[in-house]
Amino acid sequence: MTAAGSTRSALATDAEFAEFQGHLNLIFSRARSMWKESAARIHPELQPSGYKLLMFISRVGSSNAHEIAERFEMDKSMISRQVRMLEDLGLLESRPDDDDARQRVLTATPAASEALVELRTDHAHRLRRALAGLTNEEITAASKVFRALSEM
Repeated sequence: MTAAGSTRSALATDAEFAEFQGHLNLIFSRARSMWKESAARIHPELQPSGYKLLMFISRVGSSNAHEIAERFEMDKSMISRQVRMLEDLGLLESRPDDDDARQRVLTATPAASEALVELRTDHAHRLRRALAGLTNEEITAASKVFRALSEM
């Protein structure tokens, strides 16, 4: 390849990378909007940060403040405030850990779990509609990209 060809190739790669970054920014923006919308559907006073914690706890079945703080790279005091808010809204239950009395086991309430199942179903339908024009190979490739990004 000539120097001119190499420069054109690098420019094309830079442009493609910039386009990828732009789309990624739009995805993040849309995700923030969806978290806000989803939080409001669960409870009008629920904030997106509380929604994300509730989703995590629901997905793993149960958790404690220490695990959540590590997962979300948040200060424990901030987690405590979120947990208290979720409990006050009737979305989270807390009980002493059988193995470590210093810890509390956190689980989503039945009402929260039901609302989250409804939201997940709704989100799955939206995602299927958005990806309807892609082949299985394209979806597999996209999944590979998202996996790589999630492991950064």
